Amino acid sequence: MSEPTAPKPTISFDDFLKLDLRVGRVLEVSDHPNADKLVVLKVDVGGEPRQLIAGLRPYMDCQALVGRDIVVVTNIEPRKMRGMESQGMLLAASYLEGAERRVVVLTTDKPVPSGAEIS
Repeated sequence: MSEPTAPKPTISFDDFLKLDLRVGRVLEVSDHPNADKLVVLKVDVGGEPRQLIAGLRPYMDCQALVGRDIVVVTNIEPRKMRGMESQGMLLAASYLEGAERRVVVLTTDKPVPSGAEIS
């Protein structure tokens, strides 16, 4: 069971439409050289390679993501994370199971072309 979280403010539909959510195919995953919890993902977002930095290492075998289609926010500002630039954000569900945090990366249930728009 998940812990209760405070609801976030309501946004308008127009605000939601500002998000550019795309399918990205994970090409490579490596450990971040300067952080114990971060991984560096190389993701193909419709022929456009992106580098994403994510705090997944404590929660899963990140190599299992290679070849998978994930959900990526592509129009978020790039952000430096421990010296490396993240050029997007993957979406994941997070919850507590007992005392342990579980993280599940959002994927597609069938193969989808990289770069396909999510709406």
